[in-house]
Amino acid sequence: MRKPYLLLYGILSLIAAGLVAYSQTWAFSWDEGFHLLAAQLVKGGKQPYVDFLFAQAPLNVYLNALWMRLFGETWQVPHAASALFSAGAMFLTADYVWRRFSPAGWRFAAAVTAGLSVGLNVAVVQFGTVGQAYGAALLLLVAGFRMVVRRGGWWTAFGAGLFSGGAAACTLLTAPAAPILLIWIVGPQRAWKKAAPFLAGVLLAFVPLIRLFVEAPRQTLFNVVQYHMIYRAVNWYSATAHNIGVLTAWLNSAQALLLILLAAYGLTRQWDAERRADLRLCAWLAGILALHLSTARPTFEQYFLLTVPFLSILAAAAIHTAGPRLALTYAVLISLGLAKVLYDGRDDFRWSDFEPVARKVAAVAPPGSPILADEHVYFLMKRQPPSGMECDDSHKLTFPARESALFHVVPRAEVNQGIKSGAFSAVEMCDSDDTIEELGMRQVYAHNAVFGDCEVFWRPASPTAGSWPIRR
Repeated sequence: MRKPYLLLYGILSLIAAGLVAYSQTWAFSWDEGFHLLAAQLVKGGKQPYVDFLFAQAPLNVYLNALWMRLFGETWQVPHAASALFSAGAMFLTADYVWRRFSPAGWRFAAAVTAGLSVGLNVAVVQFGTVGQAYGAALLLLVAGFRMVVRRGGWWTAFGAGLFSGGAAACTLLTAPAAPILLIWIVGPQRAWKKAAPFLAGVLLAFVPLIRLFVEAPRQTLFNVVQYHMIYRAVNWYSATAHNIGVLTAWLNSAQALLLILLAAYGLTRQWDAERRADLRLCAWLAGILALHLSTARPTFEQYFLLTVPFLSILAAAAIHTAGPRLALTYAVLISLGLAKVLYDGRDDFRWSDFEPVARKVAAVAPPGSPILADEHVYFLMKRQPPSGMECDDSHKLTFPARESALFHVVPRAEVNQGIKSGAFSAVEMCDSDDTIEELGMRQVYAHNAVFGDCEVFWRPASPTAGSWPIRR
């Protein structure tokens, strides 16, 4: 079986190369600027929660800061790491199918199907290659699953806890995975001795978060728990309708529809006890994760890429019984689906579009002067934003002065007051025509320059009109 195995890894390596290439050219997410800026601040000695608002679990930002320290402070570095993580999840998924399914069936076709289902998935390509936590979480989830299905001793239980806990420490979107794997490890045999090493692994993965909680319990609790439970849906007046739209979007995606149908078919096939147990675990992981992701207000389609490896294994099980013709048809269809999405988004905003914007802001804003910009611009300029400006979404929050200072929150009204009074030496905004008109920015600032959907304003018409911060 050496030649088919090498062919399988050759195909997967080509997809991995494509993921890395995409990550260095087209990959972009509006939300990742916040994540990369946070990593840059951590690299510079600041701490999330303590020094700036970061309403996420912290492990991925520390990893991004590490990659930047080792390989350079550019967006390409965390992109490459995420792409390699996503490729690693693809390899582990396909390798599991290859090793777990007997040679008597269509093992090669099933393993290729599993790999393609992950590596060519639209959400994985678009979001598993950016600076957010999706790539790392995918790899850690599949690694935790692989540890559980080894059915080994305490060290596999420890590994399962470390990897699934690491996924949750990167993003709490994966939080249900660790309890599911723990229940599976203990099992009906009540193997409670394995629970202790599993929990030790989870605890080790959460050391960064625990350390932050010990140092700043109030800020940590707000960023990790309260923000998501109470404040995340602020200004999302149609969050329920939005979620319904997201949860039914798979009906409009041929790729998602095919994956779900194949996964359902694979789960209904007859298998031996061991493989049946593995497939049931995949179904539980995919189902509970999907249910958990559905409860986020608001939720987003890309969140559900975290279920893709487990659905892919179930889809591969269907291919294993149906044969290579179905595998070939499926491969063609998902490839065409990905190609269509990428072609339709060929003119979407990219990091390369932000680079001239950042250069302009750097040129017109005197060193040390306060500027207001998107997180991407702060990151590209390697310039620390004014306190409270690290996360644009946080401006929707309004607290009493003491809590605002503690959580590093500047209300939108105060930001707008700073703009109108000329407190910023330069202001950069994208897709904000209404705000620009409402605040009269063309009258407040003497100069402006347009870069596609973005606009830069500088040199307040009345330089002494205001200073930042507004509050005293």
